[in-house]
Amino acid sequence: MNILLIGAASSVHIMRWANAFVERGCIVHLATQHDPIAGFRQEVIMHRLPHFGGAGYFVNRPAIRKLIRRIKPDVMNAHYASGYGTLAIHDEHVPLVLNVWGSDVYEFPDSGRTQHRLLCRNLRRADAIVSTSEAMARRTSDICPGLPPITVVPFGVDTTLFTPAGLDTSRSAIVIGTVKTLKPTYGIDVLIRAFALLVECSGGGVHVRLKLVGTGSQAAELKALVDQLGVGSSVEFVGSVPHADVPDQLRSLDVYVALSRSESFGVAIIEASACGVPVVVSDVGGLPEVTIDGVTGFVVPPEDPEAAADRIAQLIGSADLRRAMGAAGRKHVEEQYAWSACVDKQLAVFDRVIAERKRK
Repeated sequence: MNILLIGAASSVHIMRWANAFVERGCIVHLATQHDPIAGFRQEVIMHRLPHFGGAGYFVNRPAIRKLIRRIKPDVMNAHYASGYGTLAIHDEHVPLVLNVWGSDVYEFPDSGRTQHRLLCRNLRRADAIVSTSEAMARRTSDICPGLPPITVVPFGVDTTLFTPAGLDTSRSAIVIGTVKTLKPTYGIDVLIRAFALLVECSGGGVHVRLKLVGTGSQAAELKALVDQLGVGSSVEFVGSVPHADVPDQLRSLDVYVALSRSESFGVAIIEASACGVPVVVSDVGGLPEVTIDGVTGFVVPPEDPEAAADRIAQLIGSADLRRAMGAAGRKHVEEQYAWSACVDKQLAVFDRVIAERKRK
C-alpha cells in the first residue's frame, strides 16, 4: 500500500503512525509544514511543504496536488480535521481518510461560523473519518450532522515499552503525579489543590509527593499556586522529557492523576495503566472510556479537588489496592489498547476506502 500521510511531523503520534505503516510493509510519504522530530524511520519519505502557518493550509494545496500526481498514492490520510484536513484536497482517484484529534472538533468550530463551516466542509469531503474515542466521535457527529458512521481507532500503547516496574521498597514517599502540558485544559491547578488537601489531611502521617512532568503556558502560574498553598517543598516540576523517557517517569509514580477539564481520549491514562499504575481521572471526554471505575482506577467529578483528594487518599492508604488496580489496568490495556491492534484497525479503514473507490 502506498500511503500519503498529511500531518505535523513535529508530533510523536504522527511519527508512530508513519513508522508503524512502514513496519507493515507500506510505502509511506509524509507531507508536512512542521519540522520533524527525531525518531522517524529512514524509510518514511518526508516532503516539506513550502509555506507555513495558518495560511499554509490553503496555499500549500497546489503542492499537494503536484505530489499526488507524482507519487500516485493508494490513499491519503490527513490528521487533524481543521488544519491538515483543510490542506488535504479532494481527488477523484485517491480516497481520503481524515483522523480527528481533539481541539479540531472540540474548540475550533466554536470559535466562529467560518471555522464551523470550514470544519464541516473538511469532514464531508472525507471518504472515512476516524476518531480516537467514542466521545469525540459523538462530538464530531453533533457538529456536522449527516456524516457516515465514524470508526474509533484509539492511540494505542506499545506494551513492550510501557511496562510495570518491579517492586520498589526503597521509596520514602508515596508519589502521585501526571505527565501533561501545563495549560488550563488539563486541570493541573485542580490537581495541585487536591494535593494540598492531601497534605493537610495527612497531618504528617504519610509522606506524599507530587510530580508534574511537562511544560506549558501555565507553568509560572502553577508554581505560584504551589507556593501560595504552602506545598512547594513537596512538589517537583520536572519539565518536558522526550517521549522515550515517559515510561520511566510513569513507573516512578504510585498513582497517576488526570483532572482535565477537556480531553478527547486520554492516551496518557492508558500509558500509565500499561505501566501498572492506578489512575484517578475526571469525568470528561474520553477519560471515562479508558478507565474502569473502581477496577483500574477512579473517575471523579471535574473541578472537584475534594473528590479527587478522597480517591487519591484511598489509594495512598492501601498498597494492596494500588497493586490490584495497577494489575487490572495493565490487563485492560493489553486487551483493548495494544498498539498493534490499533494499527490493524487503521489499515482496515484504508483497505475499505480503497476497495470502495475502485468499485465506483
